[in-house]
Amino acid sequence: MAIRPILCLPDPQLRAVSEKVGVVDDHVRALMDDMLETMYDAPGIGLAAIQIGVAKRVLVIDLAKGDQTPAPQCFADPEILETSAEETVYEEGCLSLPEYYEEVTRPAKVRVRFLDRDNQRREIEAEGLLATCLQHEIDHLDGKLFIDHISRLKRERAIKKFTKAARQEPAAARKADRGPEIRAKQG
Repeated sequence: MAIRPILCLPDPQLRAVSEKVGVVDDHVRALMDDMLETMYDAPGIGLAAIQIGVAKRVLVIDLAKGDQTPAPQCFADPEILETSAEETVYEEGCLSLPEYYEEVTRPAKVRVRFLDRDNQRREIEAEGLLATCLQHEIDHLDGKLFIDHISRLKRERAIKKFTKAARQEPAAARKADRGPEIRAKQG
């Protein structure tokens, strides 16, 4: 396992549409392991392969809090089959946009089909934070960022901020102190 560098906006690779893996083999499992180690190191609760420069439809999630036993979940070739009409709002952030958070409205529930670490086809019905995290990470696989779900003005400000930061800082310095990526809206 290895900790890999996380790409940050404005890196154009973050807008790439990822390719299906088709089969979860030892190579894909090694990628999943690297992604988990990278995500835990960041720290974060979700990571898509494209965020480490690998354009494959692979994502990892672990919603366990710091004092809980890790509960990693690995998804290859995930696809959203169904979403609820009911929506929920979470304050989202992203390891590729460190220290930037905005409220995002998404469907409250989703049904997702995917291949697990053992190459078994599975379906999961998710709600709450897991549903939001799955949608956030699947967006990455489709070349989308959470800022694509906020107002144009806020999105343009975020892009400008990260473009300016990229010109001023080397990539290694951008890791900084990353907070939790998604938080429930208080209120």
